[in-house]
This record gives sequence, structure tokens and C-alpha cells, in this order.
Amino acid sequence: MITDRELLATYLRPQWPRAVLLGLLLFAGIGLQLANPQIVRTFIDRARTGEPFERLVWIALLFIGVALLAQAVTVAETYVAENLGWHTTNELRADLTRHVLELDASFHAEHGSGELIERIDGDVSAIADFFARFVVNVLGSAVFLLGVLVLLYRVDWRIGALLTAFTLAALVFLARGGGFVGIRARVACQATAELIGYLEERLGGLPDLKTSGADGYAMRRLHERLAVRFHRMNASVMAGSVFNAVVGLLFVLGTGAALGLCAALYGTGAITLGTIYLVFRYTGMLRQPLESLTREMNSLQQASGGIVRVRELLATKARVDDGPGVTFPEGALSVELEGVSFAYDAEPVVRGVSFRVEPGEVLGLLGRTGSGKTTISRLLFRLHDPMEGVVRIGGIDVRDARLDALRERVGLVTQDVQLFQGTLRDNVALFDRSMPDARLREVFAGLGLDEWLRALPAGLDTQLGAGGRGLSAGEAQLVALARVFLKDPGLVILDEASSRLDPHTGRLLERAVTRLLEGRTGVVIAHRLATVERADRILILEDGRVAELGWRADLARDPRSRFARLLRAGMTEALA
Repeated sequence: MITDRELLATYLRPQWPRAVLLGLLLFAGIGLQLANPQIVRTFIDRARTGEPFERLVWIALLFIGVALLAQAVTVAETYVAENLGWHTTNELRADLTRHVLELDASFHAEHGSGELIERIDGDVSAIADFFARFVVNVLGSAVFLLGVLVLLYRVDWRIGALLTAFTLAALVFLARGGGFVGIRARVACQATAELIGYLEERLGGLPDLKTSGADGYAMRRLHERLAVRFHRMNASVMAGSVFNAVVGLLFVLGTGAALGLCAALYGTGAITLGTIYLVFRYTGMLRQPLESLTREMNSLQQASGGIVRVRELLATKARVDDGPGVTFPEGALSVELEGVSFAYDAEPVVRGVSFRVEPGEVLGLLGRTGSGKTTISRLLFRLHDPMEGVVRIGGIDVRDARLDALRERVGLVTQDVQLFQGTLRDNVALFDRSMPDARLREVFAGLGLDEWLRALPAGLDTQLGAGGRGLSAGEAQLVALARVFLKDPGLVILDEASSRLDPHTGRLLERAVTRLLEGRTGVVIAHRLATVERADRILILEDGRVAELGWRADLARDPRSRFARLLRAGMTEALA
């Protein structure tokens, strides 16, 4: 697993010019802050010795100039730090998103989208300051602290020794007392992720909740999660508050001791009044690096949960590894499963399945719910790898091909079509801005959907909402078919959901499917007689095994075949 140091180096290294500029601004600000008390001491001591008014004015103007410059440097440092933080964390968000997209279907089945959103955005937001300021601020605070102590030693070694002891006590507490804050922060982060995952899941299934009358149950579970998150967040906040209070108490004690020592030294004539002011100011300034270190330690402890979770996510390996890159042949692709078995959990869903589909043939895949039809389509698209056996497409073991090459040559249309916020053009070309409109119109014309396209309010510029707002379920399927036709695959897998179609859309869909399958191999998970009629061969699954396989015409003529019985019974009802 990647370490914290490696994580920091990976994302800060490309931003090194900003990091260097941030460091220079920080150290310039430290120098200016340390200089101003010296100017005030000079002003006080010279005023007491009768320095001419004009010289005192120049000293005062110098003080104002240095103070204004220090403020300007602080503003610039804040801007650069925020800029650095956003650049690094956005890069991390992008890499996490890319990594999650590359993980296989089994990972996504185990992790809800709400949880992944919280990891990609929430956890990364929590560690933004870690990237932007942590190293520079810790180093800057250490230099500031050292500079103050050195200047105090130059005033009087006893004052320097006293405040050094106070500083070491505070640093020891900072080093050893922050662990309990981090533990509670990590637990609070996990509670937040679980709450967001729960909300996302329930909002996604809102129609089912409403029709099932499960509102009360959903609210009870929500209150349970809210209570857990409240207690964990409260524990995290209180731990940080106690941590800060102890550091503040140490500071008060140190300041009181320093002022008492200064009073004694002033009484003996060892130091001047200006020097007392200098010690008071430097003692007060000690609080700045100590509180900065406290904040950074708190920030690190609170961000540690997010850092650990980000590291864990980046360390998660896909169970489906990319292949070495064997090239698929051109044209229609053959399909072959040889002794394939697969299980999502302990119980196998597909058991020793073997069949072959020649290039250009269409296989109708039938079976009851849970018989393994959709699982076979996922194995062909390599969303999962079989536990036993081999899946070949175009004569090539799919494990030997690159995943992007496989998914370029295999088209998949599932029952639930995902449409995105954007235009029809965006949804068909999947936001490829280089795709010309003429090519997209050719796709719709090739599928026999040119009239449907012209009937839309703005043609290719028609705005579609997330989830397909504005299109019916059947029209969303037409868009999915256009996506597949655009990439011109050699194998098309259709998990057809045609029961929700109105007659007009159904006719459009049938014509589009017929044109899509021309010159291509097809595997069609069939739900309707019209779909089965276009199949060359029929494969019927039962309990994950091949129950029947043969030419459609032959099986239809054989009254003893399962397929013939399905036709007599009415296929949709028989498979329900």
C-alpha cells in the first residue's frame, strides 16, 4: 500500500514551483513578523533616552511599512496555498475516479455509489489542507519557533531557557497527545460515508419505498445512522477541543512565568523597558507557531482517516486484470464458452456451460430469472472472469486481450439504459467532442431512426436529463443502440427489455435491432417471440446449466423440445 509520504510526493512533485513559491512567501512572512518587535523595542528605548522626534517618526513609518508588507505576504501566501491545494486534490480526485472506474463489477457490487462519492470527494476534501499547507506550515512553524527562541536567548539566556522549557513541554504534548483525536476522526469519517451511502441507496429506490409503504422503516434506519454519526462527530470535536485547551493552558502558564522573570530582571537593571515589551511580544508570538503546529497536528489527525481510506482505495486491485494485448480479428466475431463456471458468492450461478456461436450467427439465450443469462453476458464483456473454463471471442481467450480493445469490439445493451445530463449528441458519442454530426446522423439513418431524430425538439442538440428525463424507456433503448452502432462492434449482446415499450417505439426498436445485427454476431437475451424469431440458434439455461441447445427451426419443429413447449405456452409467461 502507498505510504503517506509517497502519496504526498506523488501529488506535490508536479506542483513543485507553487510549493517553492509558497515556502518563500512563508519564510518571508516569518522574517517580517520577527523584525517588527525589534523595531518597536528600538522605538521605546530611544523615546525614553530623548531621541529627536523626526527619527522616532521614521522608526514608526518603518514599523508601518514592515507591517503592511507582512500582511501583503500573508495574503499572497494564502492564495498560493489554496491554489496548490486545489490543484493537488483535483488531481487526486481524478485519479481516484479513474481507479474506481477501472475496478471490476464485483467491487461495485460490494460498495454503494454513495460511499464511493464520499471517498472520492469527502475524504479528499478532508485532506486538502494536508496537501496545501501541512509540510510548509510545519516547517515554517518550526523555523518561526526556533527564530523566536534564538532572539530570546540573545536578550537573556534565562528568559530563553525558561521559554524553551515551556515550548518543549507543549511540543511533547503535541507529539504524544494527538492520537486520540485521530482515532475519533477516522470513526467519524466512516460514519459520514455510511450515512451518505444509505441516503443515496434509499433515494435511488424511492419509488419502491413509496409503493411498498416502507417510509417509516427508512426513516427509522435514517435516525439510527444520524444518531451514530452525531455521537461519533461529537466525540471527534470534543477530543479536538480538549486538545486545544491543554495547549492554551500551557501557553498561559509560560507567559505568566516569562513576565515574572522580566519584572525581576528589570528591577536589577539587566533589561530595558523596550526589552520587556520585546519579550512580551515574542512570548505572545510563541503561541502562533505552537497553535499552528496544534492545528496542523489536528488537521493531520482528522485527515488521517481520509488519508487511510484514500490509500486503501488506491491499493484496491481489480480482480479482472488487463490482458497482454492480443488483437481481435476484423468483422463478425465468434463466441465460445468451454466448461465455464462462475459464482458471485458461494453458490455457482453458471455451471460448466459450453457452447459456440459462429461469426454472423445470432444466439437466442433463454431461461428463467436466475438461470445465469445475464451472468453470461457479463462474462462475455469481461465484467467478471470465470472461476473455471475459458471464454473466447474471435478465437481469442478474452483474458489475453486488452480490456479497452475487448469493449471496443463488443457492444452491450442492458435492460436499464443510463442516460447522462447533456444533449443527445453527448449521450450517443459519450461526450466525444471530435465526433462530427454527420457521422451521428449516419448512425441514426443506418438504424432506421432518422425520422425519429428529426421529430425531436432540437435534433442532436435535444437536452436529456440525468437518468433519461424527457425520453421513454423505449427511446432510451434507441439511444443505447445508436451508441453500439457508432463503435461498429463485431459482437453485439442485447439484454432486451421490451415489455415496457409502446407499439410505435417497439416497431422502431425491432427495426433498429435488425439493422444492428446485420453482419455481426449477436447474443440476445430474449423476452419476446419476435426477438427469438431472428435467432439462428437457441440456448436454454436452467439452474446455470445448458438445458437445450440447437437450431431454432429444428427445435421449433420438435414437439418434445423445451423451446417448442415455450412457444406453445407463450414464452414470456413460461419464463416468468
